[in-house]
Amino acid sequence: MSGNCTVLYNGSCPICSREIAVYRTEAEGAAPHVAFRDVTAPDAAPDLTAAGLTPDDAARRFHVVQDGRVLSGLDAFVVLWSALPRWRWLARLAVLPGVRTLAAALYDRVAAPLLYALHRRRLARAALAESRGRP
Repeated sequence: MSGNCTVLYNGSCPICSREIAVYRTEAEGAAPHVAFRDVTAPDAAPDLTAAGLTPDDAARRFHVVQDGRVLSGLDAFVVLWSALPRWRWLARLAVLPGVRTLAAALYDRVAAPLLYALHRRRLARAALAESRGRP
């Protein structure tokens, strides 16, 4: 992996947050050039603007910004996994021709839409609770 990378993730997603916690723990010691930014944090706007993403775009897919390039989906995971010593094997596996096609399809057609739908449901529930005067 070359250069610095910033992982943009949906911190309001419990599944995403748990996965990122694993990556962040490993990156602390082994990959100091990897930064993690929660796109739902109040101060995330500059990171999103720099990446050319809206908050909704960022919540739809996993993104990594590497040396000014914005990557999403499987390509973003491959960049992150390549930076983490214990995950490099998965990056190498994920780029094999047949595996890449299958993994990208599963992420694009199943995982990302499902996680985004759950995100939208959480937002709707929060808005409903707020409209009813609940925290």
